[in-house]
Amino acid sequence: MGEKTAPTSQLRLEWVYGYRGHQCRNNLFITGSKDIVYFVAGVGIVYNPRENKQRFFLGHDDDILCLTLHPDKALIATGQTGKAPFICVWDSNSLNTLSILKGGHTHGVGGVSFDKDGNRLVSVGIDPQATICVWDWKKGKVIATVRGHTDRVFDIKFNPYQDNVIASCGVKHIKFWSLCGNALSAKKGIFGKEGEIQTILCVSFGPSDITYSGTLGGDIYIWRANRLDRVIQAAHKGAIYSIDMSEEGYSTGSKDGTIKLWDSDFKPITTVNLVTAKDGYKGLCVRSVCWRGEKVLIGTQDSEIFEVGAHDRDKPRCLVQGHAEGELWALAIHPRKPVFATGSDDQTLRLWSMNSFEILSKTTLEQKIRSCAFDNDGGQLAVGMMDGSFIVLKSRDLSEVIHIKDRKEVIHELKYSPCGKYLAVGSNDNFVDIYSVEQRYKRVGTCSGSSSFITHLDWSEDSKYIQTNSGAAERLVFKMPAGKQATNKDELGAIHWSSFTGVLGQEVNGIWEKYTDTNDVNAADAYFEGETVVTGDDFGLVKLFKFPCLKKGAKFRKYVGHSAHVTNVRFSNDKQRVISTGGGDHAIFQWKFLPAGHSENDMADPQHGFVDSNSEESDSDLSDVGAIDSDLEQEKQVSYQRSIYREDAVKMKKLMKEELGAGKKRKMAPADSLKLEFVHGYRGYDCRNNLFYTQSGEIVYHVAAVAILYNKEKNAQRFYLEHTDDILCLSIHPLKDLIATGQVGRDPSVHVWDAETLKSVSVLKGHHERGVCAVDFSGDGKKLVSVGLDDNHSIVVWDWRKGEKLATTRGHKDKIFVVKWNPFDNNKLITVGIKHIKFWTQAGGGFTSSRGTFGKVAKNCDMLCIAFGKTEDLTYSGGSDGHVFVWAGTNLQKTVKAHEGPLFAMHSLDKGFVTGGKDGVIGLWDDQFDRCLKNYNIKQENLSQQSRGRLLTDSPAVRAIVLGHGKILVGTKNGEILEVDKAGPMTLLTQGHLEGEVWGLSVHPIKDFCVTTSDDKTLRVWDISDSHKLVNFKILKQGARCVDFSPDGKFLAIGLRDGSFMVVNSDSMEEVISLHHRKEEIADIKFSPDTGKYLAVASHDNFVDIYNVLGQKRVGTCKGASSYITHIDWDKQGKVIMVNSGAKEQLFFEAPRGRRITLRNQEIEKFDWHSWTSVLGVTCEGLWPPKCDITDINATCAASDMSVIATADDFGFVKLFNYPAKGKFAKYKKYVGHSAHVTNCRFSKGDKKLVTTGGADTSVMVWNHIAAVNRTTACGESDESDTDSEEEGGYDSDVEREKNIDYSKKIYLNPIQEKDGVRPHLQEIKTVDKPSVSRSAPEPPKVKRAETPLTSGGKRRKTTQVTDLQLEYIHGYRGFDARNNLHYVNDGADIVFHAAGAGIVKNIASGSQSFYLQHTDDIICLAINQHPKFKSIVATGQIGNPPSVHIWNTVTKETLSILRGEHSKGVCAVDFSCTGKYVVTVGLENNVTVWRWQEGACLATASAHSERIFRAEFRPDSDSQFVTVGVKHVKFWTVAGNQLMGKRAVLTDAGMGTDIKKLQTMLSVGFGANNVTYTGAMSGDVYVWKDNTLQRLVQKAHNGPVFTMFTTLRDGLIVTGGKEMPSKENGPVKLWDQEMKRCRAFPLHDHGSKADVVKSVCRIKGKILVGTKDNDVIEIGEKNGVLQVLVGGHAEGEVWGLDRHPALPQFITASYDGTVRIWDIPSKALVAKLSVGQARSVGFSPDGEMIAVGLKNGEFLILMAKGLKVWGRRRDRAGSINDIRFSPDGKFLAVGSEDCCVDFYDISKGSALQRSGYCKGIPSFVIQLDFSADSQYIRVSTGAYVHQVFAVPGGNLIEDEKITSKITWATWTSVLGQEVVGIWPKGADKADVNCAHLSHHGTALATGDDSGLVKLFDFPCTERYAPHKSFVGHSAHVTNVRFTADDKYMISTGGDDCCVFVWKCI
Repeated sequence: MGEKTAPTSQLRLEWVYGYRGHQCRNNLFITGSKDIVYFVAGVGIVYNPRENKQRFFLGHDDDILCLTLHPDKALIATGQTGKAPFICVWDSNSLNTLSILKGGHTHGVGGVSFDKDGNRLVSVGIDPQATICVWDWKKGKVIATVRGHTDRVFDIKFNPYQDNVIASCGVKHIKFWSLCGNALSAKKGIFGKEGEIQTILCVSFGPSDITYSGTLGGDIYIWRANRLDRVIQAAHKGAIYSIDMSEEGYSTGSKDGTIKLWDSDFKPITTVNLVTAKDGYKGLCVRSVCWRGEKVLIGTQDSEIFEVGAHDRDKPRCLVQGHAEGELWALAIHPRKPVFATGSDDQTLRLWSMNSFEILSKTTLEQKIRSCAFDNDGGQLAVGMMDGSFIVLKSRDLSEVIHIKDRKEVIHELKYSPCGKYLAVGSNDNFVDIYSVEQRYKRVGTCSGSSSFITHLDWSEDSKYIQTNSGAAERLVFKMPAGKQATNKDELGAIHWSSFTGVLGQEVNGIWEKYTDTNDVNAADAYFEGETVVTGDDFGLVKLFKFPCLKKGAKFRKYVGHSAHVTNVRFSNDKQRVISTGGGDHAIFQWKFLPAGHSENDMADPQHGFVDSNSEESDSDLSDVGAIDSDLEQEKQVSYQRSIYREDAVKMKKLMKEELGAGKKRKMAPADSLKLEFVHGYRGYDCRNNLFYTQSGEIVYHVAAVAILYNKEKNAQRFYLEHTDDILCLSIHPLKDLIATGQVGRDPSVHVWDAETLKSVSVLKGHHERGVCAVDFSGDGKKLVSVGLDDNHSIVVWDWRKGEKLATTRGHKDKIFVVKWNPFDNNKLITVGIKHIKFWTQAGGGFTSSRGTFGKVAKNCDMLCIAFGKTEDLTYSGGSDGHVFVWAGTNLQKTVKAHEGPLFAMHSLDKGFVTGGKDGVIGLWDDQFDRCLKNYNIKQENLSQQSRGRLLTDSPAVRAIVLGHGKILVGTKNGEILEVDKAGPMTLLTQGHLEGEVWGLSVHPIKDFCVTTSDDKTLRVWDISDSHKLVNFKILKQGARCVDFSPDGKFLAIGLRDGSFMVVNSDSMEEVISLHHRKEEIADIKFSPDTGKYLAVASHDNFVDIYNVLGQKRVGTCKGASSYITHIDWDKQGKVIMVNSGAKEQLFFEAPRGRRITLRNQEIEKFDWHSWTSVLGVTCEGLWPPKCDITDINATCAASDMSVIATADDFGFVKLFNYPAKGKFAKYKKYVGHSAHVTNCRFSKGDKKLVTTGGADTSVMVWNHIAAVNRTTACGESDESDTDSEEEGGYDSDVEREKNIDYSKKIYLNPIQEKDGVRPHLQEIKTVDKPSVSRSAPEPPKVKRAETPLTSGGKRRKTTQVTDLQLEYIHGYRGFDARNNLHYVNDGADIVFHAAGAGIVKNIASGSQSFYLQHTDDIICLAINQHPKFKSIVATGQIGNPPSVHIWNTVTKETLSILRGEHSKGVCAVDFSCTGKYVVTVGLENNVTVWRWQEGACLATASAHSERIFRAEFRPDSDSQFVTVGVKHVKFWTVAGNQLMGKRAVLTDAGMGTDIKKLQTMLSVGFGANNVTYTGAMSGDVYVWKDNTLQRLVQKAHNGPVFTMFTTLRDGLIVTGGKEMPSKENGPVKLWDQEMKRCRAFPLHDHGSKADVVKSVCRIKGKILVGTKDNDVIEIGEKNGVLQVLVGGHAEGEVWGLDRHPALPQFITASYDGTVRIWDIPSKALVAKLSVGQARSVGFSPDGEMIAVGLKNGEFLILMAKGLKVWGRRRDRAGSINDIRFSPDGKFLAVGSEDCCVDFYDISKGSALQRSGYCKGIPSFVIQLDFSADSQYIRVSTGAYVHQVFAVPGGNLIEDEKITSKITWATWTSVLGQEVVGIWPKGADKADVNCAHLSHHGTALATGDDSGLVKLFDFPCTERYAPHKSFVGHSAHVTNVRFTADDKYMISTGGDDCCVFVWKCI
């Protein structure tokens, strides 16, 4: 019995007792088929009360916390706790998992809810942020995610009455969320005056925007929208845990033990009190209610479920009972009946029936119960308690027999002896006490000797011994009843135990894993006859082992369900069942035990489909494992960890700039370039299935980081070079036109690319680590699966075209070799690997899986390959034992011996199969795998004449095999690719080195040959002319690291790794000399030039030995290097040797004696070297990247004319530099292809080619060297070189401003004026006692009311009070820092643009505007969707934290989508793709993101540049290609999968004969046909690009920067806008033909000294729309050039000054843009404008004739309103004039300044403007001034938050309350004073209220503040935080507000947004 196999008996879950009521709510539902669904521990339970049956969902691996029912009443969603918790959606009828939702939460999922259609699911986490996710659950992907709250969220639900609305509630809050795009935006519930803020536990909904919620206090809060509408006080006496909504109405359940039913209007119907019911008890607490039809289900805190009929409410039936919260440890089985007892920390002891699954009786004791036992006839029951006492009860009625307390600590185990005379009681005091049953439980003995607490005890059959287990893992045996310890071996060996429930001892060694601690198995029970032991452990598993199991780490069967730890397990008395109890989940599971021979069919195994299980982890040391295959072992141990990844090279660039220092120039890059021509190599040693025929008959395979397409007819190769590191796997699309390849990397990628064009179609990244080792396309080609090299070998399924991850799961702990889709079912996969075959089914975002069942047919072994049969469930796998395993479904049918040794590859054909194995044999089989039709042996003698190369050894292992074109294509482990004709002949097509690093390289001095040596112990000679093949080889006795041809090419010198070297004849490969003088490896070896008389041999022993070749003796040794030698070179005379060492020394020696000499730097350079492979010295300084180590550059080789030098480095790059490379960081061209390190490089004779060798990648690459002379364009294809320049020509102030604008300062809530002092709402309030009755005259009004003007009939017209505002018009357009933000919509009838935070749609004909106001801050970009399917759809992007992009309809103003995430400060450019489905956005942090806006899904994002990017635009004919332009930046992007691939611009001479070395700052982009792109530069030139190469320049398209371009889709004409000086001929707007050859200019002004700057252009039939930097929008007629101004706004600069005309509907504004403007409201137009310099304030005289303007420099002017002629000006102050006012009698002008002064000027005395007085003692700068109605007093508000009253014109401060309280003011614009304290908001510490104005009727007060809000208050508002209405639209600061004279309109002005808003008063 010692074998370690798993037992053949099994368990099936039969019943679970209990219901989880604690810490959960709303988790009880009735399905459509009248089943009850709930959960316990980690099991979802579907209970059929009619048949009393339970069914189980076992898809979770930890406690379930929440459950909800789908609207179809069949599907269930459950969420669990855990580190990486997931949500399962499953079918309550079939119990199948439909979807697994992963990755949205951490900690656990606290609530789930479906929307009303059931397509989406919302979930909330129990993490500290209470993360909320909305899922498309069928796809398993998150649509939106957001932080829910700072505290716990208890309930979350979709509103069934409104689309996209969700309510969430929790600790002291409720939030109402709306979902749009990928953004969830919350409105907080406002509790207001209706009820106090309290914790809300549950929500439900009603029609017409009503939400019901249950609170902790027992009230029901009813919300209308997000305001508390009314409260049902004390609906319950305790917290309301659950509200359920059904067709009948609502039901609520509470902590007070009652449930109430309410009708659909929430009027009470009835109450059911469970406390007083039959099974009720005091303290019963309801956690769940579910009312459906006649029945109400109720779940309680203490794990009961009650059912109440709606008619007989007084008779609740208890359906389910279980233990309440607290650990459950005690379990005893009745010895005669199917009854068991349990006792728990809830202090109850319960007896259960196993047959009827119900509770028989229960009792509550005084203490927590930890153990219990029946006596041997079941009449009595002993119970052990927490306090060290035990009690004996009669089992019939649970009446007490006796209660004994002898111990202090908990009794953990007690058992009656089989004879019934004794009771043994084990306690945590480390003793076992023996009591005599017959003597009324008198203590008769004590067993002492355990050094720790007693955990288990068992009696022997004859009742003479007991064995104990203790917490210190001791197993002791005591004699009974005295309690003496027994130690004699023979005596112990003879004992027969009556029961075995211990976990220690020889018999149960196997239940412990090999290296475990001994406290994680809590319980065991052995069934002797059944040879089985069952255990319960701390991981929630119940396991079956064979008994006895003697060796540690035995195999087992495991069963999940319990969540935390399993505390106890016992077989039933008839051994038909097993009972297990859970600690934390206090659940009781009853399992059916199916003994060995039992047929499996009577109960299906529900266990198979779930959770990544790990019972294969008990494989440890199986005795029957076959011999280990060395190759396989080696492959399993390959590690793909890299110390340095290619991704790390990017960081180098930043260091370069730091290290270079200021003003240093880097040396220019070479004009020469390289092009990859041929690669020798195929990766077969650790990869498989990586060789295919493409559609066109080319052969695709890979080596290093290159995917190769080989054309066997032409013997030529094409390359896919986008990978950055070793490719590990390759798969081909079913149509054979697309290839998928996966690579090594820190964040490794899978590329899908086109075999014809070599273009990347999709790049998939972000879900693997270390590398991707297997990929496969699904049968329909739509999905791709990849397997990673992380520790769990994660499996990811992709929708590869969209770049979306569809599903993911943990694969296996050991390496997975192959993954394959089932060709018949696109949701099924198979993986094979080490001891592993698994069948997977995709379910939403996860997988269900089952392992292959081997049964009795065969033993498991490593599985290496898969093929599929003719039907869906027929599968074949190849094993490491050479067998083919035939599977039907998941069951093994038979095995067939196919090969000696592992079977590595197989492929299914139409009529059979082909297999390949380690034995080098290819087998052809019939379609049933019954017989082998033919074998082919791979041997040199079978090779045909056409073979291009030779087999080094016969019978190489086959690693890849495939059929096509009537041939079998084979890849071998030795790196050969062969084609086998079915008739028999074989052709070797290409080959490479085997596994091992390739270091040695030399080129033949005369022929086109090169020679390589490798650690694979071979030397190979390659033909590098067009015949590219292996021409000769020699197998060496060990690895060689260097090799050299003699000068005549007849001999080869080879340096080996053991310190020896040999010389061989290069034709016959016979050995000429072999010498062994050194211990360490030979690193370099070189013949002296000319005759090759001497041979220099450099070793790692730090010496260079010089030998006379013919004399075969050593003639000299070069000493003096302090480290190992790396490179040696001879001079042309053969007299001097240059040596490099590992300590960065460059040394020189005389040959042949080896005397050391020193050469100066100039001499080294002038010296005539025969070869240069040195990496050191001044001439090589520029080769070294920053911060590198000596080993980073492995080799160099200078061309023979010493013009260029090539380097090979550890990043896998081959680089080309100009020689000599002096100075730091010379520029270079770099080439990719090798993966990790490039070990060597050599130019061939005549420098025609360069050969490079790879280290770990084993490849030999041959490059064409293209010298500068014969190049066509100025750049080779792969020059992704480091040639972009840091310097830039030119400077333009406008561009500079825009580039440096800092938006983070503009985001809300920075006060626009810094003030000091206590804000008004925080100041102490002085109250004045007024006499109760006053005889004096009535108080004068605070503020003068306006007289209503007389109408023509002499009657006074009724005027209405102002109660609301509606935005009517915005004067403004954002042109100063935004661009391309102005478009025609609705066929040119309307235009759309933006200003401040508003999107504006303006009708050209009527001039009216409508607005989109959903943004929260400044909009800075806008784009229009030009696809006809998406008419009038616009995207706008804003600044903010985080910023968002809104996509909305210009007609309805409906928000279609909001995109958030990816960007941080703001979105500065946005554009739609050609089909209108995608949007590209650019963030202010210079990253670019592409979205599918309808789903709100971020497709891909990339960091694009280090400086500002201005624009990103899709090509008008593409959904995947777009161009970005910015500061010194143009990049051409392709969206490939979930990655953005950017191509740099390649600069050429652009047909001008001189190279354009520098890239300008690019500002705009336009498009032409055939991949032509136009970019407008800062210099005024337009650059024309074809693909990504510069074709030509349109010179001086504008004289200044070209800010904007527009491509007309209809006719391809291009409009440009730029900066020009005004003139008649030239203009800032030009219309060009498609080629941008001819143009026509449109001037905006004929003359003027200020340049015109155009920031936006757009064109439609015959009209051009232009937006300028000065914020004007102009329409130009194409035919006649006539201008029409559509929008005029203030130019950039804050607008502060505002006043309304005293009579007309006009107003005046003054701005820092230097102008004063008069506007007319009815005509919506600018009436007059005057430039005065930066103006801060403005005021009309009482008669409207004069206008006073205060300037920023302290000067003020008085203008005549007619014609704006200056009447007078004066400057007495230096600070800005903040307010300026005429007195109501028109006599005085008051001027308030930043200098804390108010000056009075008497106007009546003429334009000399004498000062007649000023106010003294003002504490801070002046903000507002108000005159009294009689012009006697003035009220001054200041920056110190105080206001004062002064006499006019004397300026004396008046502090007397009596006087000031009686003054009637002419106007009220102050934000200070007791009357307006209510306008200051809560938390106004950052945001000031800047301005206020009282309407002329004196009831409505408007304010403007730093949060961008205009608010309307009732006046006076003396209460703090007064109620108000808020209006949005302005961005950051509102600087001023004014009502017009008739109160019909209100005007507001903006700070940063330069806008003037006109609001209609309602």
